[in-house]
Amino acid sequence: MGSGSQLRHSANASSPANLGPEARLTEARLSEVLRFGVSRAAAWGLGLGVLGSALALGGCGGPDPARKPVDLSQGVPLGAVLAMSGNANVYGQDQNTGLRLALAELNGKGGINGKPLALKIEDSGSDEPGANAAFTLQINRGVLALIGPTLSQQAFSADPIAQRRGVPVVAPSNTATGIPEIGPFISRVSAQSSVIAPLSIAKALELHPRIRRAAVFYAQDDAYSSAETTIFQKALTARGLKPVTVQRTQLNDQDFQSQISAALQQKPDLVVLSLQAVDGGNMIRQLRELGYKGVIVVGNGMNTPNIYPICQKYCDGILIAQAYSPELRSAANTTFLRRFQASQGGAIPPQLTAQAWTALQVLAEALQRLDRRQPLQQTNLAEARKALMAELLSGTYQTPLGEIRFTPEGEVIQKDFFVAQVRMDASGKSGRFALLP
Repeated sequence: MGSGSQLRHSANASSPANLGPEARLTEARLSEVLRFGVSRAAAWGLGLGVLGSALALGGCGGPDPARKPVDLSQGVPLGAVLAMSGNANVYGQDQNTGLRLALAELNGKGGINGKPLALKIEDSGSDEPGANAAFTLQINRGVLALIGPTLSQQAFSADPIAQRRGVPVVAPSNTATGIPEIGPFISRVSAQSSVIAPLSIAKALELHPRIRRAAVFYAQDDAYSSAETTIFQKALTARGLKPVTVQRTQLNDQDFQSQISAALQQKPDLVVLSLQAVDGGNMIRQLRELGYKGVIVVGNGMNTPNIYPICQKYCDGILIAQAYSPELRSAANTTFLRRFQASQGGAIPPQLTAQAWTALQVLAEALQRLDRRQPLQQTNLAEARKALMAELLSGTYQTPLGEIRFTPEGEVIQKDFFVAQVRMDASGKSGRFALLP
């Protein structure tokens, strides 16, 4: 995207020239951790101690940008932390698209009262140390607020850093229970699993009322999966379908034959998956290859078209609850659809892209209101961050997701939810989420 978009990645982010020597060194080492991962950085002599001291920067080790005026020299500074690499990169890529499109739309309409938004995006990888380092790097750069991280597991680790530093966070895709409760600077536009997950169970039983035996699979080393499976199991039990088996997996597993074989011995006619896109796609393919012919319900971790190349023709028919519908008739969704389809050859936008757009939109609208009442150039960074969080939670927003607002604790309040069924094309290589009535 051109310079007019004011989007910056870590490779060309603003210079740390205003930081002291110790802070510049720490920023360089943090960037090394982000690029190569903690283990390789340690092997190169950077060490985990560097990461630990970097996370403390601002408290002792370098000048705290929060005490200075908001730096508007490059635009109104916001940061995003996305999983652009690792096993969650399929989500980060969808989110990156949403942020880029929203940024172009917002700056094309004047940004923040005539000042362009300057969005810096960092790749956190798909683990907690990467998210911690990316959050710290962005905060030390002086951003007003953060969007991210991609995974709930990362959020439970990185969000407390922003909370301690008084930096607003808007989570675009963290659905696990307890995210806003991390602290008063944490919010999300992604509805929690307890609201969405039961909808797909209800639809499965509506479509297939003879279902009697449910098997459940989840990744036990993932916070999102562990939280969501609890909700799924409660929803099943409430409808008289206590799971006949619960099978545990790991995020990086690729071979599920032992778990599937154990589950199929129980003769389930419903399988419920709380997995991420890659492991979940592989699970579906192996379930079908090993002979399972029943209904499959999946959770929010598989709410992306990026599952199609993984499970291919076997994706067909799976049920999933969604917080976004491309068929929603509203001015906000029409604008989003126009931007997305113009850039993606007419494709249907995924939920994660719509949620990322929404995260940037709500921050921009809150900043516009705040700047009119309390000009940013007259406010120090710490005060601006605190005021922005209060402004964000006080608003009502017309977004691609429909109308949303926030509870005082930062939980999203959303009106519209949907259930979709994946329908693959004849080639088995592409498909769509078809909304069900």
